[in-house]
Amino acid sequence: MQRALIAAFLSGLMSPAIGTYIVQRRLSLLGDGLGHVAVAGVGLSFLTSTAPLPLAVATCVVGAVVVELLRQQGRATGDVGLAVLFYGGLASGVMMAGLGGQGAGVLSQFLFGSLTSISDSDVRTVAVLAVAVLVLCVGLWPRLFAVCADEDFARVLGLRVRWLNLLVVVVAALTVTMSMRTVGLLLVSAMMVIPVATAQNLFVSFRNSLLGAMAIGAVVAFGGTVGSFYWDTASGATIVVCAIAVFLATWPLSRMIHHHHAHGEEAQACEEVCPQPPHEHGPDHIAVHHGDHVDYVHAGHRHAPHGDHCDEH
Repeated sequence: MQRALIAAFLSGLMSPAIGTYIVQRRLSLLGDGLGHVAVAGVGLSFLTSTAPLPLAVATCVVGAVVVELLRQQGRATGDVGLAVLFYGGLASGVMMAGLGGQGAGVLSQFLFGSLTSISDSDVRTVAVLAVAVLVLCVGLWPRLFAVCADEDFARVLGLRVRWLNLLVVVVAALTVTMSMRTVGLLLVSAMMVIPVATAQNLFVSFRNSLLGAMAIGAVVAFGGTVGSFYWDTASGATIVVCAIAVFLATWPLSRMIHHHHAHGEEAQACEEVCPQPPHEHGPDHIAVHHGDHVDYVHAGHRHAPHGDHCDEH
């Protein structure tokens, strides 16, 4: 149980960290695609009678790089690349597992997670890669955000867009394969997306959303693991259900937080175009009679002088 809690906590930190950039690129299903490619690596390990983790990592990284290079060269769209990942990886993995004398049922512990079977060496491997993933995602967040938000603008800034894009998909591939023993290959995408969506409900800035998603992911992973122990349920499914529950609980707050932020921006913009009185409205300010006073429209804002400030209408 101690190994399970440590591995779940680390996976909960890793998955939203890279997932924040994946969501920013509008590739929320990339984790699913990489998970299916990792199935091919697991099937290959059964066929060659070798350890599944190294082959799953290698296969997933190669598949992610190939798809990203095809996307950059314009030879395949994001949707086509994800379709190849989905169907080719899963089908070849199941086929190779069968050729290796293993039924599809043996793959279930990798597809849906098996925290109780994690060994000391697995925990050490997850810990090392978790540190690497977190250092890259947090240390390079201004550059990665620029690339994921607007590639053309990032090129103007002089960033190496191609290599940074490859870095994102490689780190995503490592995160997926490291999480296959905790939440499973079929559910890891949920941990890359749902905590990020929850953080976006609660925070406005990208930096706060990144750190908030990591904290939320770690909490739900830890809590889901504890819950699966007491409820005697599958750990991966319980973790994802806990993440969804937290998202639904914070969703009503999203409108209030973002409405308050947007109202603050509007007030600031109005203050910029309508300085504090004394202020004279010229012919370019459209006058609109509103009850017992007059509103003025200019620069996209409708407001009325009120004492020592302007009221936004």
